[in-house]
Amino acid sequence: MSAESGIPSRLTITDGTKFKLTDFRTDDRIGHDKKSAHTRIRDCVDRMAILQGRLAAHGSHGILVVLQGMDTAGKDGAIRHAFSGLNPQGFHVTSFKTPAGAAEKRDDLWRVHLMAPARGEIAVFNRSHYEDVLIARVHPDIVRARGLNPDEPGFWDRRLADIRHFESYLTHQNVIILKLFLHISADEQKKRILKRLTQPEKRWKFSPSDLAEREKWPDYTKAYEAAIQATSTPETPWHIIPADHKWAARLMVAEALLETMEKLHLKVPEEKLSDTLRAARDALLAEGSSRT
Repeated sequence: MSAESGIPSRLTITDGTKFKLTDFRTDDRIGHDKKSAHTRIRDCVDRMAILQGRLAAHGSHGILVVLQGMDTAGKDGAIRHAFSGLNPQGFHVTSFKTPAGAAEKRDDLWRVHLMAPARGEIAVFNRSHYEDVLIARVHPDIVRARGLNPDEPGFWDRRLADIRHFESYLTHQNVIILKLFLHISADEQKKRILKRLTQPEKRWKFSPSDLAEREKWPDYTKAYEAAIQATSTPETPWHIIPADHKWAARLMVAEALLETMEKLHLKVPEEKLSDTLRAARDALLAEGSSRT
C-alpha cells in the first residue's frame, strides 16, 4: 500500500448521522512505516514553522486544534512531536479538566472562549469543551454539583447544540477549527496502562482512576459517538485518527495542521510592508558608521 498524504477523506466526518466508532480501524498506518513517518513529521514541523510566521504576519485567521481521545490515546505525545517547531509566542496549549474556581460558577463555554486563539495564533485544546458532554455525561454528578439537572429531557441535545453553535460562531470570526479524535482500541489501552505500571519512568502517569475509567469504556464510546454525530458538519468536521501506532497518529496530527495552514495560501506580505521596510532601511543607512 502506498503512503497517503494528509488525512484520508474516509477518516473525515462531515455528517455524523450514521457515525459509529466501530466502523473505523485503530491500527491503520496510512501506508507509512515508522522510519518514513518520523522523516515526514520533521518535514511537516519545518514547514509549519514557516507558515506560522505568515499566519502571524497576516493576522487574518486563527487556528484551533481540538484533541480528544480515550485515556492513554496519546494526546500529550502528539502535541510534543507534531507541534514541536511552533513558536510559543503565537501558540498555546490548554487542558480543560473539571471546572473549578471562577469557572465553576460560569456557563460551560466561558472558560473555553477565553482560551480560543486570536487571529494570527494557533491554540490546542488537549481535552476541550467536549468534556462537558463526555466525562460529564458518563459521570452526571459533575453536572448536578453545579446545580443543573442532567436527567431533564433534551439536556444533552441542548449542550451539543450549544457546542455546534459556538463552533459555528468561531468559524464566522475566521477561526478554523481542526477536530481530531485519537482512536485507540481497548487492547492497546490495556498495554499502555500496563507500561505505566511496570516502567519506572512512566509510573508517574498512572492513577487508580485509570482502571475505574477503563471499566466505563462502553459508556465513553456511546458519549463520543453521540458527540461526533451531533457536531460533525462540513464547516467543522471531525477527523478520526487511528492511534494504536503512536508514530502514525503523530504523523496524521502533524499533516492535519499543515494541510489546514496550507489551505490558507499564506504568502509573505511583501507589498503590505514594502514601504515600511524601505523607510526603516533608509533610516539605518542614514545613520552612517560612526554611531556608538
